Amino acid sequence: MAEAVRPERAPLRQLPILDGFLWLVRIAAIVAVVWGSWVSISSGRLTGQQWRNLIVFGVSQGSVYALIALGYTMVYGVLRFINFAHGEVFMLGGMTAYFITDGLARSGFWLSQPWLSLFIALVAAMTVSTLVAVALERVAYRPLRGKPRLIPFITAIGASFFLQYATGGLFGVDFKSLPNTEVLAGSVRFAGIQVVKPQLVVIITAIVMMIGLYFLVEKTKAGRAMRSVAEDAETAALMGVNVDRTISMVFAVGGAMAGAAGMLFALVFGQIDFFSGFVPGIKAFTAAVLGGIGNIPGAMLGGLTLGIVESLGPSLVLTGLGVRGAHQLKDMVAFLVLVFVLIFRPTGILGERLAEERA
Repeated sequence: MAEAVRPERAPLRQLPILDGFLWLVRIAAIVAVVWGSWVSISSGRLTGQQWRNLIVFGVSQGSVYALIALGYTMVYGVLRFINFAHGEVFMLGGMTAYFITDGLARSGFWLSQPWLSLFIALVAAMTVSTLVAVALERVAYRPLRGKPRLIPFITAIGASFFLQYATGGLFGVDFKSLPNTEVLAGSVRFAGIQVVKPQLVVIITAIVMMIGLYFLVEKTKAGRAMRSVAEDAETAALMGVNVDRTISMVFAVGGAMAGAAGMLFALVFGQIDFFSGFVPGIKAFTAAVLGGIGNIPGAMLGGLTLGIVESLGPSLVLTGLGVRGAHQLKDMVAFLVLVFVLIFRPTGILGERLAEERA
């Protein structure tokens, strides 16, 4: 006797509790930002010049983050893993800048030719960071290519600690300050805004380097090779692209950007030590995710956005909300921005740019 066929039950409709909660978080974030900003601006606690100073400082700080973030996003776009030793590549650029400028100051060349000295220090910082980044790729990452992603990820963390404490052991753990120079003292009026000279140098240098990187990636044969390997390494190899050399070039370019950022960081903040790569490195990674991981323009935009928000956030929002010690919470503001951007737009500001999966 045939069994009676039971009618299928209609699936229970689940309430979108998580979606509702996320929308409440979004609304609460918007209300908090608008209310805190309104209270801060309407109170007149800071003058217009002070607000402009915060924006300029945020742009200069964000320019450093953007240069570091470019290395993260380029490596991720090609190899699909995060090079957490990149912060130490940045730190070594700053340390190199210190030793070069200190040597030039002792010889008297720093005082007689300050601009040429800064250029020499910048080139040296970029060179050392480039060599370290290429050595990392060749020694630590290339033998692990094709392995599960967790293995190179752990290796990157180990390389980060090795570079960090090797630098501390070789050169000491004390802060190292760049020598002073009169050409960077004071401020200048630029586009109607009073800008401190070191910040202006950082902004202009970062803009030139980011434009140069964009031209390299988009307009040159080497850039086409990078984009083709990022799209599909196997197909690129069949088309005659040397994949290993192209990946090394990606690390070299990212290392050069990080080295320049290390020099500019030391110039703005005046000092650097063996641990200086950790927090800026994490924030630069945050900037890369913020703009859209794997997206070069996104890394630039994410770095600038993070720097400006980190500079303005405590005075503009937290103080307006009555938060005590707001200026000590700028690091928290930076990571809260990442959380809220990922809630509103999980792929980042400009979207995550990755190659399509192929069958």
